[in-house]
Amino acid sequence: MNRASVGVVIATRNRAPSLARTLRHLLDLPERPPVVVVDNASDDDTRDMLTRDFPGVDVVALSANRGALARTVGVRALNTPYVAFSDDDSWWAPGALSRSADVFDAHPRLGLLSAHTLVGPAAASDPLNDVLAASPLGRATDLPGVQILGFLACACVVRRSAYLDAGGFHPVLFFGGEETLLAYDLAARGWGVTHCPEVVAHHHPDPSPRTGRPVAVLRNALLTAWLRRPLPYALARTRDLAADARRDPHARRALRETLARLPAALGARRPLPPHVERAARALDTASAGETV
Repeated sequence: MNRASVGVVIATRNRAPSLARTLRHLLDLPERPPVVVVDNASDDDTRDMLTRDFPGVDVVALSANRGALARTVGVRALNTPYVAFSDDDSWWAPGALSRSADVFDAHPRLGLLSAHTLVGPAAASDPLNDVLAASPLGRATDLPGVQILGFLACACVVRRSAYLDAGGFHPVLFFGGEETLLAYDLAARGWGVTHCPEVVAHHHPDPSPRTGRPVAVLRNALLTAWLRRPLPYALARTRDLAADARRDPHARRALRETLARLPAALGARRPLPPHVERAARALDTASAGETV
């Protein structure tokens, strides 16, 4: 693999100490990837820290917080054929980026691979690893690993052309649980999305919960339904959230935020092709503990 085959994009906001740790890990990799940090209008010392301590890192300073769209800004700033995403609390294991490039080179239809994620200082396996490995979608002859329609954004690598072809992360969602919609859009465009456990990422999340994340995840799951799933499905998920909202303040706020964004979602609605909808339903059924 050419050392410049994989670049890394990090979207960050107001997390300078964690970002510095991530960058030290990335810049110590044997692959020494090009790194682009997209700063979502931080008002701490993130930009000063980057200028002072990491002069070799390319920085795109945004004037407003654009959420997950910052990753697309970073992808456009790179010219590598493959792009790995890190958050400001995650990085890649030595050799992982080289391995991912080899996998992409060998599988031209592969659009995104989801890595095996190790969490915290103990390098514990993220529970999502087992969920992805058990995907009922199985394997395709021209793809590595098992096919999936979900992943962890801080532990995935994309083919740059496929990511841009699919439109990247969607503006309606902003941030929080935005991965499923991108997986849908990649699959709808004919790109493969798979779990490749031989590629390893490390994730060291802050143990304190991020304010608003549970709400964003609930909101974006419902918006994703309105954006891509059949209308009866979206209506049923809306009724479910409305029922939960009677007793759960997170669900209540998520429902309000969904309704505020619903006109934009309806304007961007593009139902999945039948074969992708069938795959999405198989995953829905599996996650509900039923037999596919």
